[in-house]
Amino acid sequence: MRPNPLTPLTPLPMLLDTTAVTQPVIQATLGFYLRPRPHGFAAYLCASPENLCAVRQLARAELLARGVEADVIDSVQLVLSELVGNSVRAYGDYVPLVVEVYVTSHGVAVNVHDPDSDALPRRRATPLDSAEAETGRGLGLVDLLAPGWHVRKSTIGKQVCCQVTAVPVSD
Repeated sequence: MRPNPLTPLTPLPMLLDTTAVTQPVIQATLGFYLRPRPHGFAAYLCASPENLCAVRQLARAELLARGVEADVIDSVQLVLSELVGNSVRAYGDYVPLVVEVYVTSHGVAVNVHDPDSDALPRRRATPLDSAEAETGRGLGLVDLLAPGWHVRKSTIGKQVCCQVTAVPVSD
């Protein structure tokens, strides 16, 4: 009998207990399911402030445990927040998402899947240093932190794929 793919394989608090060095244990919420990956995780979630907080904390804990530098982790968390925020603005609260974060040979991959293959993210002409703009800078930040991000169709809609580059530490 195959396990249900949406059944949590590892309870979120247990995973964070074993990997978190500086982060407090967080409580899993409804609509948040975790699947370990070889060098990271995939989280199936309904977008909410609590679940975004949980996936950000999970990303930090997982990447710290894998030796990723703190500034790269901060960039990953910002990219992740921007992409999840874009999905929520496009589809509303509690949109079902899949967030993947994993270490690659060149940095950290951040992929966010949402259910609409037709609505593509749009870059706005808002300057990043604009003192007046309240919105419109998110994809510009993603451009800076994960240049070359792209969108592709996926089995559940579309996937925004990013790579936050990490410079290898030389001895």
